[in-house]
Amino acid sequence: MEILPHNLQEYLDEHCEPEPELLKSINRETYLKVLKPHMLSGHYQGRVLSFISKMMQPKLILEIGTFTGYATICLAEGLTEDGTIHTIEVNRELEEMLSSHFESTNVSKKIKLHFGQAEQIIGTLPYNDFDIVFIDADKKNNYTYFELVLDKVRSGGLIIIDNVLWKGKVFGEEKDADTQLIRKLNDSIAVDTRVEKLILPVRDGLMIIRKK
Repeated sequence: MEILPHNLQEYLDEHCEPEPELLKSINRETYLKVLKPHMLSGHYQGRVLSFISKMMQPKLILEIGTFTGYATICLAEGLTEDGTIHTIEVNRELEEMLSSHFESTNVSKKIKLHFGQAEQIIGTLPYNDFDIVFIDADKKNNYTYFELVLDKVRSGGLIIIDNVLWKGKVFGEEKDADTQLIRKLNDSIAVDTRVEKLILPVRDGLMIIRKK
Protein backbone atom coordinates (compact mmCIF):
# COMPACT_ATOMS: atom_id res chain seq x y z
CA MET A 1 0.00 0.00 0.00
CA GLU A 2 2.97 2.35 0.54
CA ILE A 3 3.83 4.88 -2.18
CA LEU A 4 7.29 5.60 -0.76
CA PRO A 5 10.27 3.26 -1.20
CA HIS A 6 10.37 0.56 1.47
CA ASN A 7 13.70 1.67 2.96
CA LEU A 8 12.45 5.27 3.24
CA GLN A 9 9.23 4.10 4.90
CA GLU A 10 11.27 2.03 7.38
CA TYR A 11 13.35 5.11 8.19
CA LEU A 12 10.19 7.16 8.79
CA ASP A 13 8.77 4.43 11.03
CA GLU A 14 11.97 4.41 13.08
CA HIS A 15 11.96 8.19 13.55
CA CYS A 16 8.39 8.81 14.67
CA GLU A 17 6.70 7.97 17.93
CA PRO A 18 6.80 4.22 18.69
CA GLU A 19 3.71 2.14 18.04
CA PRO A 20 1.83 1.56 21.34
CA GLU A 21 1.81 -2.06 22.48
CA LEU A 22 -1.98 -2.34 22.24
CA LEU A 23 -1.89 -1.17 18.63
CA LYS A 24 0.91 -3.63 17.86
CA SER A 25 -1.38 -6.35 19.18
CA ILE A 26 -4.32 -5.15 17.05
CA ASN A 27 -2.03 -5.03 14.04
CA ARG A 28 -0.91 -8.64 14.56
CA GLU A 29 -4.42 -9.92 15.24
CA THR A 30 -5.79 -8.19 12.15
CA TYR A 31 -3.19 -9.87 9.93
CA LEU A 32 -3.89 -13.25 11.52
CA LYS A 33 -7.69 -13.23 11.54
CA VAL A 34 -9.20 -10.70 9.13
CA LEU A 35 -9.53 -10.65 5.36
CA LYS A 36 -7.71 -7.82 3.57
CA PRO A 37 -5.58 -6.88 6.60
CA HIS A 38 -3.70 -4.30 4.48
CA MET A 39 -6.74 -2.04 5.03
CA LEU A 40 -5.36 -1.37 8.51
CA SER A 41 -3.85 2.10 8.93
CA GLY A 42 -0.66 0.78 10.53
CA HIS A 43 2.12 2.35 12.58
CA TYR A 44 3.17 5.44 10.60
CA GLN A 45 -0.26 6.48 9.34
CA GLY A 46 -1.66 5.81 12.80
CA ARG A 47 0.89 8.19 14.33
CA VAL A 48 0.02 10.81 11.70
CA LEU A 49 -3.68 10.56 12.60
CA SER A 50 -2.87 10.69 16.31
CA PHE A 51 -0.61 13.72 15.81
CA ILE A 52 -3.27 15.61 13.85
CA SER A 53 -5.89 14.78 16.47
CA LYS A 54 -3.66 15.92 19.32
CA MET A 55 -2.98 19.22 17.52
CA MET A 56 -6.69 19.78 16.89
CA GLN A 57 -7.77 18.67 20.40
CA PRO A 58 -11.17 17.70 18.99
CA LYS A 59 -14.31 17.33 21.02
CA LEU A 60 -16.17 15.51 18.23
CA ILE A 61 -14.80 13.13 15.58
CA LEU A 62 -16.59 11.07 12.93
CA GLU A 63 -14.92 8.05 11.35
CA ILE A 64 -16.44 6.32 8.33
CA GLY A 65 -15.04 2.80 8.15
CA THR A 66 -13.94 1.31 11.50
CA PHE A 67 -12.44 -2.00 10.28
CA THR A 68 -10.60 -3.41 13.34
CA GLY A 69 -10.44 -0.11 15.22
CA TYR A 70 -6.76 0.79 14.79
CA ALA A 71 -7.31 4.26 13.35
CA THR A 72 -10.26 4.82 15.70
CA ILE A 73 -7.99 4.44 18.71
CA CYS A 74 -5.29 6.64 17.14
CA LEU A 75 -7.78 9.45 16.50
CA ALA A 76 -9.30 9.06 19.98
CA GLU A 77 -5.89 9.75 21.55
CA GLY A 78 -6.32 13.47 20.87
CA LEU A 79 -9.91 13.87 22.09
CA THR A 80 -10.68 16.33 24.85
CA GLU A 81 -11.58 14.84 28.22
CA ASP A 82 -15.29 15.04 27.35
CA GLY A 83 -14.78 14.27 23.66
CA THR A 84 -16.40 11.54 21.55
CA ILE A 85 -15.58 9.69 18.34
CA HIS A 86 -18.51 8.26 16.39
CA THR A 87 -17.33 5.46 14.13
CA ILE A 88 -19.38 3.65 11.47
CA GLU A 89 -18.74 0.09 10.29
CA VAL A 90 -20.82 -1.90 7.80
CA ASN A 91 -19.47 -5.36 8.73
CA ARG A 92 -21.28 -6.64 11.81
CA GLU A 93 -19.00 -9.69 11.95
CA LEU A 94 -16.29 -7.42 13.37
CA GLU A 95 -18.38 -6.44 16.40
CA GLU A 96 -16.86 -8.89 18.90
CA MET A 97 -13.30 -8.03 17.87
CA LEU A 98 -13.98 -4.30 17.96
CA SER A 99 -15.57 -4.49 21.40
CA SER A 100 -12.51 -6.36 22.67
CA HIS A 101 -10.09 -3.86 21.14
CA PHE A 102 -11.92 -0.81 22.45
CA GLU A 103 -12.40 -2.22 25.94
CA SER A 104 -8.63 -2.72 26.18
CA THR A 105 -8.00 1.03 25.84
CA ASN A 106 -8.31 4.00 28.16
CA VAL A 107 -10.53 5.75 25.61
CA SER A 108 -13.28 3.13 25.32
CA LYS A 109 -15.91 5.40 26.91
CA LYS A 110 -15.23 8.02 24.24
CA ILE A 111 -15.97 5.64 21.33
CA LYS A 112 -19.52 5.28 19.95
CA LEU A 113 -19.74 2.43 17.45
CA HIS A 114 -22.48 2.38 14.81
CA PHE A 115 -23.20 -0.54 12.47
CA GLY A 116 -24.86 -0.08 9.10
CA GLN A 117 -24.66 1.84 5.85
CA ALA A 118 -22.70 5.06 6.39
CA GLU A 119 -24.82 7.21 4.06
CA GLN A 120 -27.89 6.34 6.16
CA ILE A 121 -26.26 6.72 9.58
CA ILE A 122 -24.55 10.06 8.82
CA GLY A 123 -27.94 11.70 8.35
CA THR A 124 -29.13 10.52 11.77
CA LEU A 125 -26.22 12.06 13.69
CA PRO A 126 -27.48 15.30 15.29
CA TYR A 127 -24.27 17.29 14.89
CA ASN A 128 -22.99 20.06 12.64
CA ASP A 129 -19.76 20.76 14.52
CA PHE A 130 -17.45 17.81 13.95
CA ASP A 131 -13.81 18.82 14.40
CA ILE A 132 -12.43 15.92 12.36
CA VAL A 133 -13.98 13.45 9.91
CA PHE A 134 -11.90 10.49 8.71
CA ILE A 135 -13.21 8.75 5.57
CA ASP A 136 -11.76 5.28 5.06
CA ALA A 137 -14.57 3.06 3.78
CA ASP A 138 -15.76 1.87 0.34
CA LYS A 139 -13.86 4.03 -2.10
CA LYS A 140 -16.63 4.32 -4.70
CA ASN A 141 -18.66 6.40 -2.23
CA ASN A 142 -15.86 8.70 -1.03
CA TYR A 143 -17.24 11.77 -2.78
CA THR A 144 -20.75 11.01 -1.53
CA TYR A 145 -19.40 10.84 2.02
CA PHE A 146 -17.47 14.07 1.52
CA GLU A 147 -20.63 15.90 0.44
CA LEU A 148 -22.69 14.37 3.26
CA VAL A 149 -20.26 15.39 5.99
CA LEU A 150 -19.19 18.82 4.76
CA ASP A 151 -22.17 20.59 6.36
CA LYS A 152 -21.55 18.62 9.56
CA VAL A 153 -18.00 19.90 9.99
CA ARG A 154 -17.33 23.20 11.75
CA SER A 155 -15.49 26.00 10.01
CA GLY A 156 -11.80 25.23 10.45
CA GLY A 157 -12.49 21.54 10.92
CA LEU A 158 -10.77 18.78 8.96
CA ILE A 159 -11.93 16.03 6.62
CA ILE A 160 -9.28 13.37 6.01
CA ILE A 161 -9.70 10.89 3.14
CA ASP A 162 -7.53 7.78 2.86
CA ASN A 163 -6.20 5.95 -0.23
CA VAL A 164 -6.30 8.96 -2.57
CA LEU A 165 -3.08 7.95 -4.37
CA TRP A 166 -4.47 4.46 -5.02
CA LYS A 167 -1.11 2.65 -5.14
CA GLY A 168 0.15 5.32 -7.54
CA LYS A 169 -2.45 4.52 -10.17
CA VAL A 170 -4.01 8.00 -10.09
CA PHE A 171 -0.94 9.52 -11.70
CA GLY A 172 -0.33 6.63 -14.09
CA GLU A 173 -2.03 5.44 -17.26
CA GLU A 174 -4.50 3.05 -15.63
CA LYS A 175 -8.12 3.49 -16.72
CA ASP A 176 -9.94 0.93 -14.56
CA ALA A 177 -13.19 2.05 -12.91
CA ASP A 178 -11.82 2.31 -9.35
CA THR A 179 -8.86 4.42 -10.42
CA GLN A 180 -11.14 6.69 -12.44
CA LEU A 181 -13.33 7.22 -9.36
CA ILE A 182 -10.37 8.19 -7.18
CA ARG A 183 -9.12 10.60 -9.87
CA LYS A 184 -12.57 12.16 -10.08
CA LEU A 185 -12.68 12.56 -6.29
CA ASN A 186 -9.25 14.23 -6.20
CA ASP A 187 -9.99 16.48 -9.18
CA SER A 188 -13.37 17.55 -7.78
CA ILE A 189 -12.01 18.47 -4.35
CA ALA A 190 -8.97 20.21 -5.89
CA VAL A 191 -11.26 22.86 -7.42
CA ASP A 192 -13.77 23.05 -4.54
CA THR A 193 -13.64 26.62 -3.20
CA ARG A 194 -15.41 25.68 0.05
CA VAL A 195 -12.27 24.01 1.34
CA GLU A 196 -8.48 24.12 1.44
CA LYS A 197 -6.76 20.88 0.62
CA LEU A 198 -3.49 19.00 0.21
CA ILE A 199 -2.43 15.39 -0.32
CA LEU A 200 0.21 13.84 1.93
CA PRO A 201 2.16 10.88 0.45
CA VAL A 202 1.53 8.88 3.61
CA ARG A 203 1.07 5.17 2.97
CA ASP A 204 -1.53 5.10 0.15
CA GLY A 205 -2.15 8.85 0.24
CA LEU A 206 -4.02 10.99 2.77
CA MET A 207 -5.97 14.01 1.59
CA ILE A 208 -6.26 16.64 4.31
CA ILE A 209 -9.18 19.01 3.74
CA ARG A 210 -9.85 22.11 5.85
CA LYS A 211 -13.32 23.61 5.72
CA LYS A 212 -13.22 27.38 5.30
